[in-house]
Amino acid sequence: MKKLYRLFIVLLLAGAVLAGCGNEAQETEDNKQEGNQQEQSAFPTTITDAQDREIVIENKPEKIVSLIPSNTEIAFELGLGDEIVGVSDFDNYPDEANDKEKIGGQEFNVEKIISLSPDLVLAHNSSAHNGEAGLQQLRDSGITVLVVNDAASFDEVFESITMIGTAAGEKEKAEELIKQLKDRLVEVEEKAKSILPEDRKTVFVEISPAPEIYAVGQETFLNNMLQLIQADNVVTEEGWPKLDEESVIERNPEVIITTYGYYTENAEGQVLNRNGWQDVTAIKNEQVIDVHSDKVTRTGPRLIEGVEELAKAIYPEVFK
Repeated sequence: MKKLYRLFIVLLLAGAVLAGCGNEAQETEDNKQEGNQQEQSAFPTTITDAQDREIVIENKPEKIVSLIPSNTEIAFELGLGDEIVGVSDFDNYPDEANDKEKIGGQEFNVEKIISLSPDLVLAHNSSAHNGEAGLQQLRDSGITVLVVNDAASFDEVFESITMIGTAAGEKEKAEELIKQLKDRLVEVEEKAKSILPEDRKTVFVEISPAPEIYAVGQETFLNNMLQLIQADNVVTEEGWPKLDEESVIERNPEVIITTYGYYTENAEGQVLNRNGWQDVTAIKNEQVIDVHSDKVTRTGPRLIEGVEELAKAIYPEVFK
């Protein structure tokens, strides 16, 4: 009798476990279905893109082509790696982007894009004018084209993230990402407030090496970064001016930042060993630092890493 009782208890417990597993599996499936329903309930959606076109997206895109690295980085950060089927020749981050079909550079391959049958093409306002004929061909073939804004500030980068997230059915993820990035940006700004006016450093940012030196000027995203971390740009010209070496020497920056070391060997050494630069303060104090080009120029999520890297390069004692 005892044996039968024990067997009954074992069977009862096993049944309870199986029921629990069944309930858990059902719960997981229900959550999955609820998530899919929420994604689909976001569609159709209408977005006004950077060209003031009202873009109607009927369903959550299953295949996406990105025409510029910043769009690609945003899309991957939003968890859209599986949906991305094509990227530009310049895309190199994250690593998974290298495994996607390449669709060309500034002049994208319209036929290649069409062959990938995308639901959505993420274009960019910085290059949309030159590629307008190709974009129109894509539209004519029935592909939805969204032109993302050419961001010139962190707030505009957040707008880009919102636009791509909304178009791809990942608006909540976009909002979460923006919050994370804003929090990190606030941390940088708060630390920068401790830098006294008399401790502000003069900086020269070189984006192309000698013999044709191009620099970061006023009214640029990189200059905004310098302002945010309480650094003074010695270049007063606007945009990306070409400067001769004598002009840089005269400006005598305390720190020189290069942005091409990722693509050029020994960027810092090239600057430190230039003839005639030995009296420049940055050279004398060996304050020549290379920062990752893509992190400070691509208007995507890694810009926060870029401004953090820039801050540590210029004020290592403050941004540890």
